[in-house]
Amino acid sequence: MRRALLVALLSFAACGALAGGSQDMVLGRMVAARPDAPSVAQTTHARSHYVLHCAGCHGVAGAGAPEKYVPGLQQLGLFLQVAGGREFVISVPGVMGSGLDDRQVAEVANWLLATMAKDSVPAGHRPYTTAEVTQARAKPLVDVAAERARLVERARAAGITIQ
Repeated sequence: MRRALLVALLSFAACGALAGGSQDMVLGRMVAARPDAPSVAQTTHARSHYVLHCAGCHGVAGAGAPEKYVPGLQQLGLFLQVAGGREFVISVPGVMGSGLDDRQVAEVANWLLATMAKDSVPAGHRPYTTAEVTQARAKPLVDVAAERARLVERARAAGITIQ
């Protein structure tokens, strides 16, 4: 693995030198970052968006970090069983501030519910739409912790345990 990485790096450096880019890439020295540089990692799949925009906090497997107040996502579908929970799922700051557009947020939420959280999704669940996410953005949550506490209490009263 290390050898393959070294070969790839040396090949990349050689290509840069051959293309006249030797002033930009010298082995052992990084090129200065450009904030206006275009992304070369365009993604269209919901899982890819999850990995790029969500997994940094929630983890690749969606386990979260409860000790840091980052919830796991395996039980996300439980919120769909409580009045107001559906809106909450797509309104939390991590979702709204993820950098994803409304269509992508709907796709990632639907992917999460169909994969990581599938065992917690209620029967008859309907996928999120782009329009729902657009509406959620128009009404940002003011107090996320208080809203979550209200939903957890509603769930408990209905016999549903949300961690």
